[in-house]
Amino acid sequence: MDLSGPAQRMTIFVGEQDSHGGHALSHEIVRRAHASAMAGVTVFRGVEGYGASSHLHTAHILSLSDDLPICIVIVDSAEAIERFGVQLDDLIEGGLVIVEDVTVLRYVGHNRGEAGA
Repeated sequence: MDLSGPAQRMTIFVGEQDSHGGHALSHEIVRRAHASAMAGVTVFRGVEGYGASSHLHTAHILSLSDDLPICIVIVDSAEAIERFGVQLDDLIEGGLVIVEDVTVLRYVGHNRGEAGA
């Protein structure tokens, strides 16, 4: 896939305990993004945060949370991001989804099996 120049970044903020169909919601979003041939997806686990409920989720030892923040970042063309956004309607019950315009400077995959890959 050639991805360079103008693109969009979709960032999805959910909780670690959010689920869909018996799986972690983040896993389901990645699975659907992969099935939709999105250019790339990365999931980040936060150490602390809060959202619309104002409930603080933290990994500090004195107040261990089992529902830490999860951030899922997807980068692709504006058209692909728009199409994928429709799939989130039945998945996300609580959280935040934002879309930003970005510029892709370099998007190169690794060739598996080659030296240095």
